[in-house]
Formats: sequence, C-alpha cells, structure tokens
Amino acid sequence: MLDRAAAAPMLAQTQAWAAINSGSRNLDGLARMADVLADAFSILPGDLRLIDPAPVDNVAPDGRVQPIAHGRHLHLSVRPNAPIRLLLTGHMDTVFPVDHPFQDQRWLEPGILNGPGVADMKGGIAVMLAALTAIEGSEAVPTLGYDVIINSDEEVGSASSAALLRTAAAGKLAAFTYEPSALPDGTLAGARAGSGNFSIIVTGLSAHAGRNPDDGRNALLAAADLALRLKAGSKSSGFSCNPAKIDGGGPNNVVPDHAVLRVNFRPRTPADEIAARALIDRAMADVARDHDVSLHLHGSFGRPPKPMDGKAQALFGLVRQCGADLGLSIGWRDTGGVCDGNNIAACGVPVVDTMGVRGGSIHSDAEFLLTDSLPERAQLSALALWRIAQGQFIPGHNQTEGMTA
Repeated sequence: MLDRAAAAPMLAQTQAWAAINSGSRNLDGLARMADVLADAFSILPGDLRLIDPAPVDNVAPDGRVQPIAHGRHLHLSVRPNAPIRLLLTGHMDTVFPVDHPFQDQRWLEPGILNGPGVADMKGGIAVMLAALTAIEGSEAVPTLGYDVIINSDEEVGSASSAALLRTAAAGKLAAFTYEPSALPDGTLAGARAGSGNFSIIVTGLSAHAGRNPDDGRNALLAAADLALRLKAGSKSSGFSCNPAKIDGGGPNNVVPDHAVLRVNFRPRTPADEIAARALIDRAMADVARDHDVSLHLHGSFGRPPKPMDGKAQALFGLVRQCGADLGLSIGWRDTGGVCDGNNIAACGVPVVDTMGVRGGSIHSDAEFLLTDSLPERAQLSALALWRIAQGQFIPGHNQTEGMTA
C-alpha cells in the first residue's frame, strides 16, 4: 500500500494542475480546474458531484452590497454507511489572478519547483489522491468511508462553501486537510487563531469643501477615525486588528459622503471573538455619534479559532507516530494563519490541516515545492488513514500505544 502511494504520478499531476490559472476570481479557470479534478478523482469509487456555490454578497468600493460569483466545489462521498467515516479537504483556488505576472513554473534546483499553487495546494491535492488510491487497494476498505471536499474559494474565506463543509463534517471521526506544512522542514500547524473580515460602510453628507464644509459629514474622516479606534482597542486584548483599506472619497473640493473601511480581526479564543465584536459595536456607535454619520457592518468571523484540545492532540499523536514509523520527524507549532481546518474543528471534528507537501514562500512569486515530499506525504497519509480504518484512533487517547504497521 505504501509503495503504491509513493509511486503515484503526483509530480506530473501537480505540474499539470499548476499550469491552470485557478485564481479565486477566475471563474473560467476554476471551471476548468473543477472538471480536471473531477476526472482525476473519478478513479475512486463513490458519488462524485460538482456543487454550485452558495450565494455570497460583497461590498463594492462605492458601498453597494451585491452578489459575487464563485466557482463550483467538488464533493466525493465514498461508503457513507461505513462504521468509520473521515473528511478530507483541499482547495482548487490560488491567490494568483489571471493577470498576475506569476503564471509559469521553473526548477530552482533539482527537487525544488517554483510555480503558482505548486505547494498551496495543487501538490497537496495530488498527495490526497495518491493516499486514497492506495487505501482503496488495501484491506481497510470495508470499514472506512470518507467524504472529499475540494472547494473553489478557500483563499477568499470559503464563504460559498462553508455550509458544504459543515454538512460534510457531520458525523466524521476525524479530518485531514491538505494545506502545505507550516515550515519547509515538515512542521505541522497546531492551534490556529480565528479570523473575521468586515466591511464597514460609512454614509455621511457631501458639501462644498470651500463654501460650506461644515454642512457636510466627512465619511472618509469618520472611517479613518474608526480604523484608529479599532486598532487602539485591540492592543491590550487577546486578538489582533488590521485595518487594511479605506475605499471612498472623490474630488478635493467635495466633502466625501461615503467610505468603506475593510478590517480583519484574529481572535485566538471564542472569548476573544466576543470581545472583538463588542469593540466593533462600541467603536461604531462612538464614531456615528461623534461624526454624525451612519454606519453599516457587513461581514463575520468566518474562521473560528482552532484550539489544540484533547481530540486534536490525539489525532496529531497518531500522525506523529505514523511519521516516526516512516522515519519522519513530525512536530507542530501554533500559527496565526487560518484555513478550512478552523471551520472543521468548529464542528467538533479533530483535524490535522497541514497534511500536504513541504515547501514555502506561499502567496508569493517565490512559492516552491520540495518534490521529494510528494511520496513522503502520500505515504504518511496512507498509513494514517489505514490505522484509523483499523480502529487505532480513539479521540482523547494516547495514540502511540498498540499501533501496527
């Protein structure tokens, strides 16, 4: 089984898939990617479908709330009535739009491939497919059922696939997500902070900047004041705040009557999330009063914090032991980054969300894949899946006792 996992054509698949631009807003590229992945995953048994995205609204720079389109999501369900059921997830989108200059692949040196999405996460999807293909040829099949979700919008928050992920997570014993490892040496991501993205629409009143400026209500100034209050209010708290952008304004001789503040929060605990929302409400009320403007909040905490609870520690322990038995040293560290693992953990399902390749410099034109990690990580996943199918994972128990190869 492990030899079969390692021998899968993962590098060729990764390169072919990375040659397709599937930026989160490139609907044509995402449609092509979905079709290619559906064809690749059709070698597995079960019911495979491409699911339409859920409706999602977006705040335009002028403050209008309007629908925004997303690509379809791949959903494969295999043996849904098996006694042990798992969830495996990945994403087909990348952060590189179709007009981004980073579109091509090149070898930095033997074994190090530079290219858009090779690590995050076209390589991870290839690892997932190789491991599942190997499992399907093993004696683990009768006891193991699983769902695969490969969504098209992870890099923009998974708003159109969040409900699909929640439904797929229901009743699952555990989950693996195939983000690249947190460090090139293979270190996994442990606990993760949550994330909330908000657009705050500020409506003021326009006026002539020279003749009667005091008759106006400057929405841009109010948005800037709000950004400063939110940042200051987070400094002594357990969450971070990043005011990222203000849309609005116009000619220099007009008091601006609209602005949109874009801001991100990173709470580390559920209590932090509550405190951050209280800060938003308080600061918005104060700015509305002091500037005589109206404000409308759009957005949510789409990624809940992901703690390392007992169930998660047990699953990490199983993966670490599998790595040790394969001669791999597996460690983990907490991170402020977020992914679909946050959403899965919020459903009460333990998840290791960095089962993908080793590489680095993701989200930049320096992104690289260490190609020897393809067979390495495919074997790691296959062994972990096999042991879970054999009943060797019990949430909350020491996973190093009584394991077999």
